Amino acid sequence: MASSLRPAWVERPNRVVTTLKGVLIGLILLIMIYPLAYVILNSFAGPEATTTAGLVPSEWSLSSYTTIFKGGIVQRSLIVSILITLVGTALSLAVTATLAYALTKTRQVPGIRLALYLVLLTMIFSAGIIPNYLVVKAFGLLDSYWSLIIPVLASAFNVVVMRNFFMQLPRELFEAARMDGAGELSIFIKIVLPLSKAVLAVIGLFYAVSYWNSFFNAMLYLNDSSKWPIQLVLNSYVLQGASMSSMNNPEMYNLPSSQSVQMAVVVMATVPILIVYPFLQKYFTKGVLTGAIKG
Repeated sequence: MASSLRPAWVERPNRVVTTLKGVLIGLILLIMIYPLAYVILNSFAGPEATTTAGLVPSEWSLSSYTTIFKGGIVQRSLIVSILITLVGTALSLAVTATLAYALTKTRQVPGIRLALYLVLLTMIFSAGIIPNYLVVKAFGLLDSYWSLIIPVLASAFNVVVMRNFFMQLPRELFEAARMDGAGELSIFIKIVLPLSKAVLAVIGLFYAVSYWNSFFNAMLYLNDSSKWPIQLVLNSYVLQGASMSSMNNPEMYNLPSSQSVQMAVVVMATVPILIVYPFLQKYFTKGVLTGAIKG
């Protein structure tokens, strides 16, 4: 029955090849899952099990999470990261969508094609660290949360992907709306955006991951440690080996630096964005591939 359902041009599956593919996929999956499982499980390790190298700790405890939440450093940085991610993603989607829709009017509006070339040019050339820092300083954004949002408000790649998606929407809908007296703003809000949920979800996730993982810009532009996002706290505490007592928190001067506490910070910085991904996974194929078929 299975062979009768297989198209004539599809070869009969080879058991050896199928087995090798399964083993290879299993190894890749193991390589990807093992580090994450190791970090999560050992973040629950007790004080006597923090130096063991096994996957499953010999002693279980929530002391690492109670420790990192006791002084307020991680809570504050998580709130900062969440706010930056939400506000930045919303603004970036708004700017990207409006710019992408405007760039589809290359034949109707003079100068749009030149604007499209300028957007594409930014994918090849970038200003660099020092010019970006000077621009942020000139606008008075240093030590401000806006310094993590405004300089990266729109990505040229995301604009191009969304523009290509918009250009594949049925033109008949737009013409019918114009005949009914709808303007461009009304068409954009009532027709284009509702039909573009897939690409908006994918681009939104791209922006959210970028804002959540914002580390280098925060290190350049934020001098006040109370404004640090979770990734900068993660870098200072885990990678550089700083203790939380050095982060201007007098309540935590007696905090011991342990492996399980470091892993708990890694979990708090990683898991939130992983939770969002499964809800948007169904939009990935349609949103990215449809937007990248043609320019």
